[in-house]
Amino acid sequence: MADHRIRRVREADVPAVVGLVHDLAEYERLADECHLTPDHLREALFGPAPALFGHVAEVDGEVAGFTLWFLNFSTFRGVHGIFLEDLYVRPERRGTGLGRALLAELATECVRRGYARLEWSVLDWNAPSIGFYKSLGATPMDEWTVFRLTDDALAALGGRATA
Repeated sequence: MADHRIRRVREADVPAVVGLVHDLAEYERLADECHLTPDHLREALFGPAPALFGHVAEVDGEVAGFTLWFLNFSTFRGVHGIFLEDLYVRPERRGTGLGRALLAELATECVRRGYARLEWSVLDWNAPSIGFYKSLGATPMDEWTVFRLTDDALAALGGRATA
């Protein structure tokens, strides 16, 4: 059964979601790495070729939480999945079922579309979130290591690739 507090993100929600992304960055001790602006998010969600999608949790007319996600693909299973980039619920709204409802909405999206996976990353030190995810039946992928190229390393590799 759908939770009436959860809905697709609307263009009018962009400023609130950007504020929550900055709150999440602060919580994750990564505020200095968060440069998201309303224009960035608006273009990603509502531009001519959106590749980012989202949901919000709304309580009493206020955006109290959000998910931002995109499609990935399992070559082994031969179908798409959802990669959850961010999930955040305002601290004062935690424990009210909003986080679970947001994840349930994404699971419903996967089931409805025939997707194979719903995946995300969580910081190792974030024990409350890890416990919450495990309580839902999520399995940590401990045998996998995430790699990332950014900034100078990305530019260096990209420069070599196009030369």
